[in-house]
Amino acid sequence: MTLTSLSFYLLVLALLVLYYLVPKRFQWVVLLIGSYAFYAFVCLRYMGFIVITTLTTYFGARGMDAMTARMEQTVAAHKQDWEREARKAYKKRCKSRRKALMIGILVFNFGILAVLKYYNFFAESMEALFASVGLTVSLGHIGLLLPLGISFYTFQSMGYVLDVYREKVPAERNVGKLALFVSFFPQIIQSPIGVYDQLAHQLYDEHKYNFDNIRYGAELILWGFFKKLVIADRAVGMIHTVAGAYTDYAGTYVLLAALVYALQLYADFSGGIDISRGVAQMFGITMGENFRRPYFSRTLTEYWHRWHISLGDWLRNYLFYPLSISKAFLNWGRHAKQHLGNHIGKVLPTAVASLITFLVIGIWHGANWTFLVWGGLHGLCQVAEDHMPAPLRKRKSLPLRIVGVPLTFAIFVTTFTIFRTSSLGNAAAYFAGILHNPGHEVFAQYWLLGLTSKLELLLLLLGIALLVLVDVLHECGLHLRAWVNAAPRPVRWAVYEFAIFAFLLMASFYSNTGFLYARF
Repeated sequence: MTLTSLSFYLLVLALLVLYYLVPKRFQWVVLLIGSYAFYAFVCLRYMGFIVITTLTTYFGARGMDAMTARMEQTVAAHKQDWEREARKAYKKRCKSRRKALMIGILVFNFGILAVLKYYNFFAESMEALFASVGLTVSLGHIGLLLPLGISFYTFQSMGYVLDVYREKVPAERNVGKLALFVSFFPQIIQSPIGVYDQLAHQLYDEHKYNFDNIRYGAELILWGFFKKLVIADRAVGMIHTVAGAYTDYAGTYVLLAALVYALQLYADFSGGIDISRGVAQMFGITMGENFRRPYFSRTLTEYWHRWHISLGDWLRNYLFYPLSISKAFLNWGRHAKQHLGNHIGKVLPTAVASLITFLVIGIWHGANWTFLVWGGLHGLCQVAEDHMPAPLRKRKSLPLRIVGVPLTFAIFVTTFTIFRTSSLGNAAAYFAGILHNPGHEVFAQYWLLGLTSKLELLLLLLGIALLVLVDVLHECGLHLRAWVNAAPRPVRWAVYEFAIFAFLLMASFYSNTGFLYARF
């Protein structure tokens, strides 16, 4: 069951009917049952993992809240007979125990993710290292597939734990409601990664039936289907044809495949997010934007505020900022100022925190050196960008307008070419194919490149052109969706009918390949 399968929409339809028929105080129960039914249908064998994460998160957060309440009660009870220093010492002990509990929850749940996702990679790397010095060592391998959405629901639930620890939100007292927050079915395959104080109340609130929510959701779903089936699934044949035998093609074609992959990845991932957000909208739940036309970014900083926004926000809030202002990093900065000068001492802690953050982004995507190098290159580029001369960093400066967008896009294409390949050796060979393969000719001999006909190529080009046009209009502040919804009803329905007809004509239904980011 995928976001583009008939069975998924039969489930959505059944849940919608129940959701708006049951007493409103039970609507969240319908969502919980639907989310667990979806997860059981797709991933029953590994359902225990999401249950374990939910329970440890629930009891851990409740435990931290209970520690805080007990500390406050004890301090209040001894207000008259404890000296100030005694109160401070007691609070410090309580906060230390609370912090230890929080760290235990994080280590346990991130440990599950690390073992399932990275142990085999670690074992193979260590075995290869021992083999390079003539030693034969077997560390064994884990024969489990990765549970559905484990990266997304682990980050989402651990963000909640950190928010409870920071006393930003109270611990949820209903284990069922927390289970819904962790497992909400439209987002568990693709994200966006939800933030508790933004998403949870929407899941638990009562929602009246509103046709506008159904309509807005359907529009988002249709747009997501267009990106996925018209562009991403049609482009995949071209990419696989060239990438599977890049030494047989001239450098022009190899470069073309890299450019098309950038478009396919954007259409596939953002299309899936549109579908997820559209389904949630039908239930009256607004999930955050995860893409905001990233290929128009003038800088890498701006790019990471437009691409996979929820992951970037999570890592900024829960990793980068805590690292860069931690006592250890601040002490390190002061030490660097004394020995390396004021400037280096000032920028080194944030630069290292930024590099660590991007390495985590890389390894989050998978257990392969290509992901780690991809993240590291983005981190190095980010550090270099952060320390450019001030006039160049201004987003509205003329030099940035002229070169910023194509340069940022070039960095994206280059690094995501490494991201896509199976090994660093293959990535190097792919780049060599772009630079050294003879015959950088105009596309002629192999111009179909895995497509079945000229019509397929025409439909792909039309789809890309429409996607670019809509993004350009949105970047200029002209939102077609708002214009359509504001139009008179006959015009609006004429647009809907044309859009549905065009979609049915153009969509590549026979080549649905699943969503790329579902495997992360």
